[in-house]
Amino acid sequence: MANAIQPQKLFVASCMALLVTSLSFGIRAGILSRLGVEFHLDTKQLSIIAGTAFWGFPLAVIIGGFIVDAIGMKRLLLAAFILHLLGIVLTVFANGFWSLFISTLFIGMANGTVEAACNPLVATIFPANKTTKLNHFHLWFPGGIVVGTLLVFLLTKIGLIWQLQVATMVIPTLIYGYLFMKLDFPVTERVAAGVSSAQMYKSVLSPLFIVMFILMFGTAITELFTGQWIEVLLKNVTENSILILALTAGVQVLGRGIAGPVVHKISPTGVLLISAILSALGLYLLSHVSGNMVFVAAFIFGMGVTYFWPTMLGFVSENIPESGALGMNLMGGAGMFAVSVYMYFMGGFYDSIIVKQLPAGASLDAYRSAAPGSAEATAFSQATAVAGPEIINATLVIPVILIVAFTGLFFYMRSRKKVEKAHVQIV
Repeated sequence: MANAIQPQKLFVASCMALLVTSLSFGIRAGILSRLGVEFHLDTKQLSIIAGTAFWGFPLAVIIGGFIVDAIGMKRLLLAAFILHLLGIVLTVFANGFWSLFISTLFIGMANGTVEAACNPLVATIFPANKTTKLNHFHLWFPGGIVVGTLLVFLLTKIGLIWQLQVATMVIPTLIYGYLFMKLDFPVTERVAAGVSSAQMYKSVLSPLFIVMFILMFGTAITELFTGQWIEVLLKNVTENSILILALTAGVQVLGRGIAGPVVHKISPTGVLLISAILSALGLYLLSHVSGNMVFVAAFIFGMGVTYFWPTMLGFVSENIPESGALGMNLMGGAGMFAVSVYMYFMGGFYDSIIVKQLPAGASLDAYRSAAPGSAEATAFSQATAVAGPEIINATLVIPVILIVAFTGLFFYMRSRKKVEKAHVQIV
């Protein structure tokens, strides 16, 4: 069986699966406002729907983390294929809140299942270059966001309905399902190394893993909450708010493409610290500038979040290898769960800010659905122009905390490596 393993083909198929994951993110971000108008959903309801993908993800990725060693990565990926198809079809035929909720849950579970199988797969087939290859793999997430947001932007311009925009995801889904069906898979790295389940569970309870698990909350919220809500938050600050998401995602694609020399030259902890600093600066600018400067702010923010997700996973895989697939998947699940909770509360906070800007007793839905050019529509536009930057400004606290945390981690890992080096020299 080992002779039949084809790492490069498995990597290409993994990238295609992640592309579908990110397309769902980019397309959903692009059509979120229209779903609210068409189905008369307030921002809190929209945040619940969007957030469903983020808690469906950890549900699947954590379950996958516990069973992937037992059932194999191939079976997990075929399950992801079925869930993606179901989620896409149900979204296309959605008729209100609950149908959107269920379809988004399926897509979120599919996305989590892809990560549950593909992260350990990439670490297994490229054992000597984990962080770099995980960055190369994860460049397809922002890559799909670029494709998805530009697709929404262009298809909306020509008047294509949102249902057909969602349906475009069927094509890459069928491709990755077909590719995985044909390929043989290795066992996970932990199983191949003979690391026991007891060792694995002990490693995910180690202080270093727990610290990284908690920090994953902040890195994921900074990157994914802002990206998913950028079109809603900045639509009345700039005319082309969805292009801001495309720009930040484009920066991530380029950055992850050159991850090898960056990570090796600076070190993973140094990369995480610089990422936190740039993310904080980018969010600050996004909440305080207007006009073309918004795109400059988006560029800086994009540089900041480029290496967060894959470097966090790579750090755990390299420094706590006994945690295996479970460790990587617990990290991914933690990140997505944090985003889902944060998104729920921010949706209600966003609505409360808007209500304060409207006349007393005003109906939020009536103002949101008002005819373009009317006094109500103008008042709602002005209210959202205030609310969006306020939400971004509130989120700025998170990368500021990360700066402090990653500074401590940087010096801790540097001192630990000195101790390890000294020990090796003595031996």
